[in-house]
Amino acid sequence: MLKRSSKKNSSNQNTFLVVGLGNPGKEYVGTRHNVGAAVVEALAEAHDCVLRKSRDQSLNAEISLEGKKVLLAFPQTFMNNSGQAVSSIMRRNGISNPENLIVVHDEMDTPPGDLRIKFGGGLAGHNGLKSITNHLHTQDYLRLRLGIGKPADKDSGANYVLKRPSKTEQEIFSQAIQKAIEAIEALILEGKDAAMARFNNRS
Repeated sequence: MLKRSSKKNSSNQNTFLVVGLGNPGKEYVGTRHNVGAAVVEALAEAHDCVLRKSRDQSLNAEISLEGKKVLLAFPQTFMNNSGQAVSSIMRRNGISNPENLIVVHDEMDTPPGDLRIKFGGGLAGHNGLKSITNHLHTQDYLRLRLGIGKPADKDSGANYVLKRPSKTEQEIFSQAIQKAIEAIEALILEGKDAAMARFNNRS
């Protein structure tokens, strides 16, 4: 799914795609599961852009970072089918390098507000990541994981992610979103190793 003509690929090594996962619809705005989408929306706003409907079943925007083209996307397919939009955008823009795809998503196994950068590896049961992996036929892409924590009752995970966080958590997430923007820019401008060294430090 990532293949394109070599001429197209060589000309698009400086094109990146940042995907914020979430569910479309007002009822999901501000929920824990939509924190990835919130990051992409905040990144667009920071660059005076607005996400707009595209033919890729996604809300898209385009920004530039030191000459690098950065596409921003919030898939409108619902979380479980995010891969449809992601694969369409990548094909249409000739993005074949998995390190040029950054997927921002919520992570229950990480404390609220904590941020981790990961390349490849397991999907931690995240349906959005499962869909992207199935459509791209690879797990080897960058993920920016934002912790949302776990509910006290392990059986209520589905309800937990679809609820809005408490006021205290909202303040934590607000700070985490700004940190996530810095991490995305570091991934694009400095590379994954340097970005991981900066943002995966727990201290």
